[in-house]
Amino acid sequence: MWKVLPQLTKLKGIALDLLFPRWCVGCGREGDFICSACLKSLPRITPPLCPRCGRPQLNAVTCPVCVGWQASIDGIRAPFRFDGAVRRAVHELKYNNLRAIAALLGRWLGDYLAANPLPTEVLVPVPLHHKRLRERGYNQSRLLALELAKLTGLPLVDDCLVRECHTPPQARTPNVDERRSNVADAFACRDQSLEDRAVLLIDDVATSGATLDACARVLKEAGASSVWGLVIAKEIKEPAPGG
Repeated sequence: MWKVLPQLTKLKGIALDLLFPRWCVGCGREGDFICSACLKSLPRITPPLCPRCGRPQLNAVTCPVCVGWQASIDGIRAPFRFDGAVRRAVHELKYNNLRAIAALLGRWLGDYLAANPLPTEVLVPVPLHHKRLRERGYNQSRLLALELAKLTGLPLVDDCLVRECHTPPQARTPNVDERRSNVADAFACRDQSLEDRAVLLIDDVATSGATLDACARVLKEAGASSVWGLVIAKEIKEPAPGG
């Protein structure tokens, strides 16, 4: 019977594709969530990077935004800039209930982690407050972490780190200092189950890194040996001319 199950799963996938054909979120072409043409044009982030926030730099030194930042997180990495088809893919997952795209985004995370290993013993998704979870019906970061766990075999722990405070979305917070203040005391750990573990935090997008850093602080207070962040995309705002 076990030999038949993969074939049934494949047939089920074919049937769903016939009933609900996939469309490229980048250009609208039928076939897949990201067509081959859009895949080639994805805005990838390549070294050298800021060692803390993962922003691309002319050299691998701490960027001006991170200078003086007393961060708890060891570093943040992302395969893509938050732009173009990547932005639309994340938006569809996060706001339009396109949960099926999580498998593709999870593969992107898996490919990045395979090519750029990070200290990792356990995967932890950035949690949603229960109010937002009820509104959305799912945590997109958990969906990504589940896909990455399937690919890597790494354990997923989603019952230790919790979000206690319901805060405004970070995208609506205008500057770095306010974003850090917004989430400063938003998270907590329920227990010491991640003590002495190397944690890889999973989220969809990093802007200032404030949310990931707030999570890292409480995880380290609960005994985690290291905390890195891995996201699909990083928002990178270019400096104004002359600034």
